[in-house]
Amino acid sequence: MKQKGFTLIEVMIVVVVIGILASIAYPAYQDYVMEARRAEGKAAIANVAQRMERCFTESSTYTPAGGCVANFATENGLYNVSVGNLSATTYTITAAQTFGDGECGDLTLTHTGIKGANNVATCW
Repeated sequence: MKQKGFTLIEVMIVVVVIGILASIAYPAYQDYVMEARRAEGKAAIANVAQRMERCFTESSTYTPAGGCVANFATENGLYNVSVGNLSATTYTITAAQTFGDGECGDLTLTHTGIKGANNVATCW
């Protein structure tokens, strides 16, 4: 009678192949998660910039007297968004990250549309 099953060598080969595939897939997954987290910060900045411009259109100023300032944490708490460098005609929106993104750091956007981060080309 012939026995059916896998030999130890066959099982070890499968384990090695799975390990190689996992070592390739996991960094790609981490990059995807980081990009999704950055998207939350960029969306929050765009939302605040839109509100600031709407407020400027209504009151001709970006100052708190015009009701333009908005400081808040994003929906998932990954960024704390604040408006700084505030004057009647200028502002800088900063999304300070809370999750340890060393590549990008904090994201910024000025009233003129200048984007800022540790690596603007990658992060924006």
